[in-house]
Amino acid sequence: MKKELNRNTIIAIITVLVILTIVTGYYAFRLRERYNTLTNNSYNDAFSNLVNYMNNVENYLAKAMISKSPEHATETLTEVWRDSNLAMVYLARIPLQDEGLSQTAKFLNQVSDYSYSLSRKNINGEALSDEDFNNLQTLYQYSVDLENALNQLSDEVYSGTITWDSLQTNSSMKFAQSVDSVSVFSNIDDNLNEYEGLIYDGAYSDHVNKVEKVGLTGENIDEEQAKEKAKEFWGEDNVENIESNGYLENADIPSYDFSVTLKNKKEKVSISISQKGGHVIQTEVNREVKEEKISQEEANEKGKAYLAEKGFENMKETYFIKQDNVVTVNYAYEDKSQILNNSGIIIYPDLIKVKIALDNGEILGIETTGYLNSHTQRHFNNIVMSLDEARSHLNEKIEIHSEKLAIIPTEWKTEILCYEFKGKVEDKEFLVYINVETGKEEDILVILDTPGGTLTM
Repeated sequence: MKKELNRNTIIAIITVLVILTIVTGYYAFRLRERYNTLTNNSYNDAFSNLVNYMNNVENYLAKAMISKSPEHATETLTEVWRDSNLAMVYLARIPLQDEGLSQTAKFLNQVSDYSYSLSRKNINGEALSDEDFNNLQTLYQYSVDLENALNQLSDEVYSGTITWDSLQTNSSMKFAQSVDSVSVFSNIDDNLNEYEGLIYDGAYSDHVNKVEKVGLTGENIDEEQAKEKAKEFWGEDNVENIESNGYLENADIPSYDFSVTLKNKKEKVSISISQKGGHVIQTEVNREVKEEKISQEEANEKGKAYLAEKGFENMKETYFIKQDNVVTVNYAYEDKSQILNNSGIIIYPDLIKVKIALDNGEILGIETTGYLNSHTQRHFNNIVMSLDEARSHLNEKIEIHSEKLAIIPTEWKTEILCYEFKGKVEDKEFLVYINVETGKEEDILVILDTPGGTLTM
């Protein structure tokens, strides 16, 4: 009896130990799994930031490579210095072999030091030499090669072909072993939409907020009057019901918001009407667009015709973003009082965005903030410099494709009339803006042709 009891006790103890072992093992497995997840997330975040800053370095080097203005070059070179340093910070946080990291870190360090030294040279009033520009061109080409390698690594990591664990443990996977052969991964198509922080809506689309909103004309209206404006915009006969979503007092443009039910649509439509003047600020139809049937050119024309129908005349398409079979086109006002090369003066601050469905060309929405902030009658009596004189202020490396007059906004909420030169150096397209009064190089933008649209940085 005693032996039987001892045997049962031993079996019970063994059972408890087995259960404890299983539970402990499972708990340890979950902890390990959680640790791996957190670690991978940390690596992914660091790598994403590395890609972003490396792309910035490439684009700022491209700008510095063609800038002739010491002030603008100093600003651009400072950006190169800052972003190459930040790229080094995030490079150090990803688990790549030291042998592979060393040349990449060395390259970024050289870019940082050289751009800083050139910016100091400009600040001290010393012009950059031909050798300086040639060195910038060389660094730019290396940065393109390095970015291609990062793009390849990004594709392989996020597809699961390569894991962070394998990069840590496999010494044969080297990263950027030398600057001259940084493309150590297999061929991959570049896709700029992969990386956050890179894509912008187009030239000067972020300069839309002003203290004095000169395009916001008229007297203040109440909610009932705003509701009538919303019905008028969509057509009295098309509106089945309209509901108020309240008054937004603290918005950039104080407005009344409504949800509209249209008779011929199952989707509700949102619309915002400004308190001052009763202008449409934005309206949007959220419907799924399953296919693309019309071309970008057709979409541009449909958007332009729609704006003219709504009272926005002389709008010219500039840049666009395409996503989920819907294209958002930026239209800027074109002042035709002066014509240069068959184009009027493009007023970039007077911006309206239009969303167009690519299955049937339906207008899915508009946003008029830039136009309401900036649109007014302008006078152009300050064109001191001829086109030929302005052209002489460009870097001689630029192959010019087009020339026009344009008004661009500044960070101080003012405007400058410039000659806009679109051109190309190496594999990069640029927009260069030369002040019509002073000949100063006011800005340089890099044109980005991506699968999602033609954009600028």
